[in-house]
Amino acid sequence: MGGDHPGAPGSTPTAPRRVPPGQRHVHGWPVSHYGPVPRFRPERWNLRVFGATAGGDERTWSFEEFTALPHTTVVADLHCATGPTSTDHEWFGIAATTVLDLAPPSPDVTHVMAWAEYGYAANLRLRDFTAPETLLATHHNGELLTAEHGFPLRLVVPHLYGYKSPKWLRGIEYLTEDRRGFWEARGYHNVGDPWKEQRYSHQEREGEGPAL
Repeated sequence: MGGDHPGAPGSTPTAPRRVPPGQRHVHGWPVSHYGPVPRFRPERWNLRVFGATAGGDERTWSFEEFTALPHTTVVADLHCATGPTSTDHEWFGIAATTVLDLAPPSPDVTHVMAWAEYGYAANLRLRDFTAPETLLATHHNGELLTAEHGFPLRLVVPHLYGYKSPKWLRGIEYLTEDRRGFWEARGYHNVGDPWKEQRYSHQEREGEGPAL
């Protein structure tokens, strides 16, 4: 399901200076996820934005409509909570801020829940979702995403651990209070900042997550 499972293998003894503490640099991009790879059916696929929207209603796009929106490119690294870091991924897709402009949240929204196939979900603070490098990716390194890496759409939040970047994205829910997603309810940190080594829920400080 969804984002990279916190356990990707394969490491090298050298690491770029930008690798966060406790991480090890890996070559390539290991395939890692929980559950099966969904089959893409374009006639059934849509992306929903719902929850506490500014107008009280939801917005949906078909795949054709969504991929016609303005695109951007982001070059960033990917960090797994159990240690691997892969570098210099070139992502191409729709900026999260574009989605927010087209389907604005109500003023009291503080978090979003990113929903993927099979009910996988990852929660994010609104400020993480609106970060300049957060995007909804359709391509990686100049090619369409493969099915194993999240085709047709993957949320990419490069400044957080990979479980905050769900594959096979299907919806964005606006929340007025925080709620834990799939891995966050199973022992992983509610925020997931790799530079602070926020790996596991037992490390959470007051205010960093709702009660388990």
